[in-house]
Amino acid sequence: MFEHNDQKSRQGLTRREVIRLGAVAAAMPMLGDIAALCQVPAAARASGEWRQYAGDKASTKYSSLNQITADNFSNLKVAWTWRSVEEDLTQAHNLKTWAWEATPLMIDGVLYLTTSLSQAVALDAATGKLLWVYDPETWKNGVPSNNGFVHRGVSYWADGDDTRIVYGTGDGYLICIHAKTGKPVETFGDKGRIDLTQGLGRPVERKLYGVSSPPVICRDVIVMGSKVNDVPLAGRMPPGDVRGFDVRTGKLVWTFHTIPHTGEYGYGTWINGSAETTGSANLWSMLSADDELGYVYLPLTSPSDDHYGVNRPGSGLFGECLVCVEATTGKRVWHFQMAHHGLWDYDLPAAPNLIDIHINGRRVKAVAQTSKEGFLYVFDRGTGKPIWPITEQPVPQSTIPGEQTSPTQPFPTKPAAFDRQGVTEADLTDFTPELHAKALAELQKYNYGPLFTPESLQKPTIELPGIAGGASWSGAACDPETGMCYVSSVTFPYTAELVPSSVPHTGYIGKMKPVPDIDGVPLWKPPYGRVTAIDLNTGDHSWMTPVGDLADEVPALKQLGLKNLGRPARGHLLLTKTVLIIGQEGTTQREGGSPSDVPKFKVVTPNLVAFDKALGKRGGEVALPHNATAAPMTYMLSGKQFIVVATGGANLPAELIAFTL
Repeated sequence: MFEHNDQKSRQGLTRREVIRLGAVAAAMPMLGDIAALCQVPAAARASGEWRQYAGDKASTKYSSLNQITADNFSNLKVAWTWRSVEEDLTQAHNLKTWAWEATPLMIDGVLYLTTSLSQAVALDAATGKLLWVYDPETWKNGVPSNNGFVHRGVSYWADGDDTRIVYGTGDGYLICIHAKTGKPVETFGDKGRIDLTQGLGRPVERKLYGVSSPPVICRDVIVMGSKVNDVPLAGRMPPGDVRGFDVRTGKLVWTFHTIPHTGEYGYGTWINGSAETTGSANLWSMLSADDELGYVYLPLTSPSDDHYGVNRPGSGLFGECLVCVEATTGKRVWHFQMAHHGLWDYDLPAAPNLIDIHINGRRVKAVAQTSKEGFLYVFDRGTGKPIWPITEQPVPQSTIPGEQTSPTQPFPTKPAAFDRQGVTEADLTDFTPELHAKALAELQKYNYGPLFTPESLQKPTIELPGIAGGASWSGAACDPETGMCYVSSVTFPYTAELVPSSVPHTGYIGKMKPVPDIDGVPLWKPPYGRVTAIDLNTGDHSWMTPVGDLADEVPALKQLGLKNLGRPARGHLLLTKTVLIIGQEGTTQREGGSPSDVPKFKVVTPNLVAFDKALGKRGGEVALPHNATAAPMTYMLSGKQFIVVATGGANLPAELIAFTL
């Protein structure tokens, strides 16, 4: 098993360490002031708007606003609340949505966002008043692929008075509308829309293809990904091609084949012609761009099936790769594959963070990619050269007939992993001898081992991190003034069991389930949810703090007098000059769901929490009516700093809530 220096971060905390954590954090030294070393990008010095999904095209989730601090955070009050217009449609047509995952943009005093039903919305940023809504009626084409009705947001483009909102829909259309009116741009595509299911080189059923994340626009090219199920639901699943469209006309500019075609680079990594039939390897999450370099960074996902690779022998480029392409041509500049012949659904789940750092006094334009594996991979974003060595290390091999697992997988030497990796008996809970014995007995039901342990036909295999991460689509936040990167992660393993597939010629598919707990107590040592601060100038962890507290909702843990255990639920980050803000997910009481769903915890106290950026010490908090389901954002308007966050969705009211002092 891969070892690293940060054993506390990898192995979790013992009971004594949990109790002492608060005192330890208080004794930590202040971080050095390295602001003078780092050149702050222009985007970070913006005038108080939030012009991109993650604040800027570098996906930093950072704002230089400083009116709201850790000290006054608890004084925030609700400025306004907006109830999503999706509710009218869901009730009228008996539709069920996923959690509401939208983060708005704010430009010129207007918020732009989407509903779970792919409706585009404009709101007055001062009052939350609805200005316009555009409904592409995606819901009329049935439930979209993968997670159903879910959407994260839009992109904005302007050339003088020509201002546009651009986004993809759950049923696979690219939409372009006027930002001022919400009306389609008639000269774009076919009267404001483009059918993304066309031009993919093979027939594509609409129910198997859609979009849930915003595109990025670089040098007047819209770069679009897609969401495609990782489980083969048809003999030939849609390919995960990434495409560039002219922002003015909608004309297709280029296509990057994530599963290479004959004669293209990487085609030889698909053996026995498997490139012709394998699908997915798509880009379902967000992406980032460097306008100065003219490069776009694509975090790609698993080929289908994501747990059974007998029908796709070879390393399988560009599955589970970070790929850098030219924005105007789609030409590959460099790539790095995080999992060769992936069998663990280790998609790259979030937009990479672009940040300028200093390595041994030398300024480096870097890109940092979070992963489900629990690694943060850091590269020179111009050349793709790792900032610190990434070594190929031997990993366990498959015993499944015909499965040709890669003999090695890549392991970064720095930074250390930010969450637990792999399973040993030493990882099991030791709160009491009785709990430890029960956890040990439960563990024997499964196949388990270090990171990248493949499936077995004899027993279900525990994957830790599981398919929900490690890191998830909520991604990391980076401070361009200090070079610090803050990563939210969860310790929430899943079991993978191979079952026969009903789709002809596909063999098996992976069936995923959460690992059972013991009367609400996880089998593992805490923390179960955390945020880790990583200094990208050195590659070292600066601090780690549990987020949430499972003891608040599990009687067996509360009776033991434990606190500060963390909760295995996604933490959505917002970073400002003065404070780190986290909104943690919980249940949305959704019916059914998918295996990648977060655990269905009792909602104890939904809130936004402020953390000291230097020490990780928990500061003030404000209550939410429902759990945060997307990354918060911030902006300045009429001398006031606002924080806005989406909450609810599914069977809870989908509400956008704005706070200010």
